[in-house]
Amino acid sequence: MSTRTGPQHYPGANRDHWYQDDFGGDRMEVNVIVLHTTEGGSLPDYQGGAVAPNLTAVPDFAAKRLKWYQHFDIDVSSRALANRKGGVETNTLNVCQAELVGTCDPDLHAKWKARGQAHVYWPKAPEWALRAVAQYLAWMHIHHDVPLRGPTLWPAYPKSAGNGGGQRMGGERWNGFKGVCGHMHVPENAHGDPGAIDFEALLGFAKAAAQD
Repeated sequence: MSTRTGPQHYPGANRDHWYQDDFGGDRMEVNVIVLHTTEGGSLPDYQGGAVAPNLTAVPDFAAKRLKWYQHFDIDVSSRALANRKGGVETNTLNVCQAELVGTCDPDLHAKWKARGQAHVYWPKAPEWALRAVAQYLAWMHIHHDVPLRGPTLWPAYPKSAGNGGGQRMGGERWNGFKGVCGHMHVPENAHGDPGAIDFEALLGFAKAAAQD
C-alpha cells in the first residue's frame, strides 16, 4: 500500500455534483481503479449520490474529449459497488471508481445506433475516448502509485455478467489485487461492465502518457 497521499482532485474535473459532504466515506490510500459503464447517455444522478463513484466521464462528441465530474476525493471511498455484509470489502478496499458514460451492451448499442443517438460503445470505443481514460489512469499511476496492469480476462457483455466469463475474482485475489480492473471483476458483484473494453490498448496509451 502507498505510504503517501497524492492530490485529491483530478485536474479539470467539475465538482458541481459533489456527494462527499452528504455521504462521507472512508479514508484510504488508493491502489486500485475500478472501471464501470453507466449504461446511459448522460451524467447519472446516482440516486442523489447514494450509489455514486469517485468520478464520471461524460463524452463530448463535438470536442472529441471526455468531461470529468468528481463526486468524492480520490482517497475517499465511493459507493458504486455492492458490498455484502460479512464478506470482503469492496468500496472501501483502497478503490477509486470511475464510471464511463455509455454502454457495453451490444443490444443497447444497436438500439441507440438505430435511433441515431450519439454514444460510446465502450468495447469499440473511439481512440480519443480510450486515450482520455488512459490519461486518467496515467495520472493515477503518477500521483497515487496505481499499477498500470490488470486482469487478462475482459469478456464481452452479457457473458461477463455474474461470472459467465470466469473473470470475477475471489476474495483472496481481490484482497491482494493492485491495478486496474472492471466492475465485472469485483467479488460480491454481478454486473458485467465495462465488457470487452480494449484493455490492452488502454494500458498502452496509459503507459505512454505516464512517460510524457
